[in-house]
Amino acid sequence: MNSFTSHSNEKSFLALILITLSYWFFMLSDGALRMLVLLYFFKLGFSPITLAYLFLLYEFLGMLTNFTAGYLTKNFGIKRILYSGISLQIFALCFLALVPMDWQSSLAIIVIILFQGLSGVAKDLTKVSSKSAIKLMAPISKDASLFRWTAIITGSKNSVKGMGFFLGCFLLVYLDFQNSLLVLGLILTALFVGLIAKMPDIKEEFKSPTKLVKVFSLDPRINLLSTARLFLFGARDVWFVVGLPIYLASALTQNNFFSADTAFLIIGVFMASWIILYGITQSIAPKILSKQMKDNPAGVAQRWVAYLIFLPVLISVASFFNGSEPTIIFTILLIITLLIFGFFFAINSSLHSYLILLFSPKERVNMNVGFYYTANAAGRLIGTFLSGLSYIFGGLTMCMVVSASMLFLAWYFTNKMVRSGNSRNKII
Repeated sequence: MNSFTSHSNEKSFLALILITLSYWFFMLSDGALRMLVLLYFFKLGFSPITLAYLFLLYEFLGMLTNFTAGYLTKNFGIKRILYSGISLQIFALCFLALVPMDWQSSLAIIVIILFQGLSGVAKDLTKVSSKSAIKLMAPISKDASLFRWTAIITGSKNSVKGMGFFLGCFLLVYLDFQNSLLVLGLILTALFVGLIAKMPDIKEEFKSPTKLVKVFSLDPRINLLSTARLFLFGARDVWFVVGLPIYLASALTQNNFFSADTAFLIIGVFMASWIILYGITQSIAPKILSKQMKDNPAGVAQRWVAYLIFLPVLISVASFFNGSEPTIIFTILLIITLLIFGFFFAINSSLHSYLILLFSPKERVNMNVGFYYTANAAGRLIGTFLSGLSYIFGGLTMCMVVSASMLFLAWYFTNKMVRSGNSRNKII
């Protein structure tokens, strides 16, 4: 009996490793695709609001996918949903790479928006299946807490996505748009073939089919945490998606200081570094927070989101006095402050990812994770839309004012979560 249990645990752990590797490579392609689309169409002369529109369907369909992904994973299993997500991403990349298109035409814009939307579906199918696998398959013990496993896997994923940001910029400089997409599609295809060959059988408990309406949680902690998550990620994407890359591109190419290609590589390096450092911070969050987490993890989340609010306020004030034209001093201040923002944001994100699993019983983890990431995607959708809109009406200053306002709302709903009762939990 012990031998059987040990063998079963080994298979579950192998499946967890393979799912994590798949998640990593998927996010490499996802980060690269985002930068390819953003910078290529910026290079073609599209406006900030149009660039934001390119990603709106990606975020909207991602939100809908998250809403149903927990239901689908609960009823069809982690492996099938994971395979579906990777397959959709390969199809989207290869279609865009192989179909000839005049990328300055209206038809091309519609095609990009539609296939970005398909990529959003693929990403969130992969994400929910991977996050659910942590709760169901990770070997939890006194020396390997749920928080630690969540932080390591989530943090490493974001570091890989950061590498994807740089990879996208690098490919765009040295290859054309379509060949860059083809390279990404081939990388993901090779991974998929290896995954199918090595993936062990995953024994999951399938009870009677779960109704879609049960995606909604009756636990107020889950609902308030999800709402806080919406505003947290909206507060980041309102400057990260459009405002920051366009500002940096303008600053770096001002007076022909750098060529457009060199500027793209520098932007890629910075944004990749931001995401990689963000991922590393997520991975070590349990060590940073170990002494604070013993009594009230929800209260810790409340304190850390409060720290974030001051950073976009600082940038807003500095940007207002700097004026509309980029300057070296302001750009240096911006980069340093946003790196600090990345540290605090990573701690908050890691706390949220832990709390959603902590608050979720095993029989509802798929559903709660899907619902929680629906809110995550809704925040990204709102942030993406407001990023282009804010930049048009008030430049980077307006992006940061909106970011600070959304962070205040994130703090407000986190505070309500703490006060909702029964939020005091010990580390698992």
